[in-house]
Amino acid sequence: MATPPRRPTDPMAAAEAAFKPAKNPAAPIREPASAPNVRELVSIRIDRAVLDYFQEDGPGWQDRINDALKQILAGKRPV
Repeated sequence: MATPPRRPTDPMAAAEAAFKPAKNPAAPIREPASAPNVRELVSIRIDRAVLDYFQEDGPGWQDRINDALKQILAGKRPV
């Protein structure tokens, strides 16, 4: 009984089989849409004096910074 050859007999067919297009292409990577009124973790640089001002009343300083920024946004008119 003869053993099959280790290499295919037709190199062109073997090359086409190796490089045929994928059946299910990968889905494109998308950033998830953020829900409204959801807080996001960010990193910002602020002066030490500003940080000390908001931290002097104790815990909740990040909420106080957020509230101050929202008040500034509320005072602006759309362009």
